Amino acid sequence: MKKNVSDQLVETLVEAGIQRIYAVTGDSLNHLNAAVYRNGNIKWIHIRHEETAAFAAGAEAQLNGFACCAGSSGPGHVHLINGLYDAHHSSASVLAIASTIPTKEFGTGYFQETNTIKLFDDCSCYNQLASTPEQLPRMLQAAIQHAIHKKGVAVVGLPGDITNLPAAPVETTTMLFRNCPIVRPSENELLQLAGLINSCKKIAIFCGLGAAKAHDEIVQLAGKLKAPVAYSYKAKMAIQFENPYEVGLTGLLGIPSAYHSMHECELLVLLGTDFPYTPFMPVKNKIVQIDIKPENLGRRAKLDLGLCGDVKDTLQALLPMIEMKENSKFLHQQLELYKVVKKKLRPYVENPGKPNAIHPEFVASVINELADKNAIFTVDTGMCCVWAARYIDGTGGRKMLGSFNHGSMANAMPQAIGAALACPGKQVIAFCGDGGLSMMMGDLMTIVQYKLPVKIIVFNNRSLGMVKLEMQVAGIPDRETDMLDPDFTKIAEAMGIPGITIRDPEDVKPELEKAFKQEGPILVTIQTDPNALAMPPKLEFNQMKGFSLYMGKMMLSGRMDEVAKIISSNYKHLGEILS
Repeated sequence: MKKNVSDQLVETLVEAGIQRIYAVTGDSLNHLNAAVYRNGNIKWIHIRHEETAAFAAGAEAQLNGFACCAGSSGPGHVHLINGLYDAHHSSASVLAIASTIPTKEFGTGYFQETNTIKLFDDCSCYNQLASTPEQLPRMLQAAIQHAIHKKGVAVVGLPGDITNLPAAPVETTTMLFRNCPIVRPSENELLQLAGLINSCKKIAIFCGLGAAKAHDEIVQLAGKLKAPVAYSYKAKMAIQFENPYEVGLTGLLGIPSAYHSMHECELLVLLGTDFPYTPFMPVKNKIVQIDIKPENLGRRAKLDLGLCGDVKDTLQALLPMIEMKENSKFLHQQLELYKVVKKKLRPYVENPGKPNAIHPEFVASVINELADKNAIFTVDTGMCCVWAARYIDGTGGRKMLGSFNHGSMANAMPQAIGAALACPGKQVIAFCGDGGLSMMMGDLMTIVQYKLPVKIIVFNNRSLGMVKLEMQVAGIPDRETDMLDPDFTKIAEAMGIPGITIRDPEDVKPELEKAFKQEGPILVTIQTDPNALAMPPKLEFNQMKGFSLYMGKMMLSGRMDEVAKIISSNYKHLGEILS
């Protein structure tokens, strides 16, 4: 049988290291599907919704370096968009194949017609449409190179009518070049940076995901500078472990110690971070930034010096130029504050709550204790992110994935699918909100179909918890945030997944131990306290004012019972507000 365009495409994917395509098959993808099975070296993962496909591919790419998803004409590839935005914002190397209508029907308003170039332009680093067999090999190779080296989403539009045409001879290379160049500032720039660092007494370091591979160099630098090390959420798993200088994370989900160290220092060194929340950045300090992407320099803070370089390469060249500092007073002050902050996080761990109002902080701390040292966590956006950020510790082997930049709901379970397929043998734990799981529940069947041993933990607070908190700090009585949930355990069991419902705090540890020992998937629903609050690292006056206004409006509207529950559930936090 003569090789067709689909066969050629699949061979190129296999050569590039792609092991699976996440997709719903149908119409314009059918010949590609057939080519996958003819090849035998790549697998088609039949998910229930294309958004899940994109999230799963994004997760696999973040763990293994490169992944692929596909969507059929019109609605099929449109469903990819949310997950592709997340992958692109997460710097995940994903190839998306967007099959589309026959070429002769372009521009006629044909059934399921979309303009793929316009559609994917904002969530991709490469986006082209191959309308002839001759174009495909070159476009596909360019797309793969863009995805790998620009660390983003590359989209290849593929009309269904060309997928079964004879493959054209390849005019250019189809080989994937995985380059790892050494990238660091020039000698003069390094000397300038070293001079600035050596002249300052109180220095703090803030690390983003771009610093993840430089853990040892960062610890060595912090030791020489007597500098506290703060980090973003995305960098936590890579920077926190075996780091005697770490003071936690900052940002919306962070803690006061990290915020304080960054604002009280004389010089702040930003390493591999494009941290988006400028209100958490200091404005009176000297700031230097090192990033592999020069376009990131200075767009989050006013810099005194911005240098382009890989963090690991740069620090290896910089460390010999740095003078050892003797005065460790500033470092000890920040470490002591960190101890105080961690102590303040303990009350909700030590007090597990009550039946049907279990403290989610306690649940997260138990999971932290029981989970494997190399577990992969996926966390839904919202309150699940808060509990994972504050109570799941880095070990050097653990990974944590979430929709940290795009902020999508319903990401945890789909990402767990990609993680389980990408890293067989590793424990995968999904922190799911009831709202998030409700959105994408159909793909629980994908977990069953492929026998993925995912541990799905549903923090069931019967509400859109983060939205409710947003309304509280804005002084708005919460409306339409309560969730009428199904019995998730019964739904899981109907789909073929064993289910456990935990209502009593005393059952949390033994039932989770049982769940983690379960072979194959399991879904654990935990009835958590819907009134649990999460305090930001710095409480602004407007937030306190808004929360007080919210409580007042609630009382005036007759919702006194809810006010009492909020006070009862958050007496420690409310003490902080009032003090």
